[in-house]
Amino acid sequence: MSAACALAEAGLRVQLVERRGYLGGRASSYRHPGVDEVIDNCQHVLFGCCTNLIGFYTRIGVEKKIHWTRTMTMIEPGGQRSALGPSWLPAPLHGLPSLLTAKAFTRADKKALMRAFSTILRLDPKGCSTQSLGTWLRQNGQTEGAINRFWRLVIASALNADVDEIALPYAAKVIRELFLNSAQAGAMGMSSVPLSELYAGAEQFLRERGGEVVFNAGVESGKWDEETSGWTLPTRAGTLFADYLVLAFPFEAMAKLLPQMPPAAGAEALAKQIERHEHGPICSVHLWFDREITELEHAVLLDREIHWMYNKSRLQPGRNAKGSYLELVVSASHKFAALSREEAIDLALGELKEFFPAVVGAKLEKAALVKEVRATFTVPPGIDAARPGSVSPWPNCVLAGDWIATGWPSTMESAARSGHLAAEAVCTAIGAPHKFMNPDLKPRGLMRIL
Repeated sequence: MSAACALAEAGLRVQLVERRGYLGGRASSYRHPGVDEVIDNCQHVLFGCCTNLIGFYTRIGVEKKIHWTRTMTMIEPGGQRSALGPSWLPAPLHGLPSLLTAKAFTRADKKALMRAFSTILRLDPKGCSTQSLGTWLRQNGQTEGAINRFWRLVIASALNADVDEIALPYAAKVIRELFLNSAQAGAMGMSSVPLSELYAGAEQFLRERGGEVVFNAGVESGKWDEETSGWTLPTRAGTLFADYLVLAFPFEAMAKLLPQMPPAAGAEALAKQIERHEHGPICSVHLWFDREITELEHAVLLDREIHWMYNKSRLQPGRNAKGSYLELVVSASHKFAALSREEAIDLALGELKEFFPAVVGAKLEKAALVKEVRATFTVPPGIDAARPGSVSPWPNCVLAGDWIATGWPSTMESAARSGHLAAEAVCTAIGAPHKFMNPDLKPRGLMRIL
């Protein structure tokens, strides 16, 4: 979507081909037949440092549909809360007061975290690309509380993998962007409307500029015509023709497409890169109660299987739903993903009662379980060698997708960046260079010199 809208803005006639009947891919919403409610396939968040995603939202005119907050509430079983957020101090010290007063961490935990943050400021990402976060944590004296309540819950769940399966530079990037560079960079944003409604702005943007969206028409093969210098693309919706092609596929879909593309030097190397990628699952439990459960918009739930709570009744007020609609998210857990629907919902309900007493007296009106077994690609040590650039093995064809070499982990920001890089590559190829990439946020305060 970001590539299509950028190219349309540059004056090209664009066809956006979507294999489903709605936009968004893994960040979409649909009407769940079991509960007759429109739900997001999983809660997606962005941060102030996601400059290209924010730029894409601004381009298609939906930036005001993002709800922003700067506070993260951590809750222990029994209900004790700790709020992490910025203060008046200059970066990177702006989060220090809330960390020092957080009841969720012991004095030893806090010392360990401050020591780790200080070390990360001096870390050279190029010199540690083969080291795992878990190894680094053990080498740097992180306490059990710091590992379980911060690194494993906040950082590992953000990267959707266990600490031993995460390349240290990616964890360090998350720390720098979300907690050190500036309060603005760490601000957390969530859509105030269902995701497919949010991305409907892209369809309108394209149509207003002479483009179109072709739904239910996944590209399953491609034929390059040397004489016309064009592509022929058979789809379920008919045959399409294009001068230039942007393949914005997940890595597993790209692997299936490769054998159906023309033979090309470099295709085998691309296939080998794809083989090194693996998926990480994310599960979400959606619960509708007859009354309000909590006034919080979202929270981090400590020491249990459920990691995050999102109060969709408050985050998406347009639903006008009575009672309370909560989404509970579990990241990086193959164990939870293996549970049956009944087991997962019962476990979620049981744990939710430990954090919010109102659940005990509330009536559960309906529930849904969503398992995204291919939610993200993982970022183990050495993964950067398996992330290709925008250039593809075929003529007049570029690659996009969150898994290509953007420097970011599997996020909507990485996807948006890949689209902007692809659009720049197309414009350069046609002799009309254009800049679409939005610059990173500049560090604030003391981070400008660190």
